[in-house]
Amino acid sequence: MDFIVATKNKNKIVEIREILKDFKFNVISMEDAGFDDDIIEDGATFEENALIKARAIHKKINGFVMADDSGLSINALGGAPGIYSARFAGENASYDFKIKKIWEMLDEIKATDRSASFICAIAVVMTDGSEFTVRGECHGQIYTKIEGYNGFGYDPVFFMPEYNMTTAMMPPSMKNEISHRGIALKKMIDVLEKKLGDNLSEI
Repeated sequence: MDFIVATKNKNKIVEIREILKDFKFNVISMEDAGFDDDIIEDGATFEENALIKARAIHKKINGFVMADDSGLSINALGGAPGIYSARFAGENASYDFKIKKIWEMLDEIKATDRSASFICAIAVVMTDGSEFTVRGECHGQIYTKIEGYNGFGYDPVFFMPEYNMTTAMMPPSMKNEISHRGIALKKMIDVLEKKLGDNLSEI
């Protein structure tokens, strides 16, 4: 059975497929599933936005749907950009531009006070219409320069002191173990195993 992921982001699909490689999921994007409608994400939390996306696709394609809503939360900015991480600098802004914008917003903040979190909420709507959400977080700080070539989005400036590197400097296998999305997907699997048991492999 197809495991539909509510995203058009090819990097995210690749990452999810890699994290779920030990499970017999046929991970496909919503476009591959035939869904190309625009979804208005007007929720107030990551969880609400993830559910909005998953429900919209499930309504048109009665399948097993997973949606994630993720973003960067910076303590010195009161949690911003948060749920607006992808579009706070403009709908079509590049991540280079977004990163520069964040540096400008943190101009008065010392490097040691730039603590931040990556947050990922995952919503799942199952074939019978039942649903649940899980959340994963990882913590670090905003780096003052771009470092690393792996990953995508804000990875080149998300520095994790305990590893002495940004998440863009990490090999994908390492990042997937500790990232917000990796943690959330593991929690998702735990819930699915409890709900489906031996039938999990049939998704």
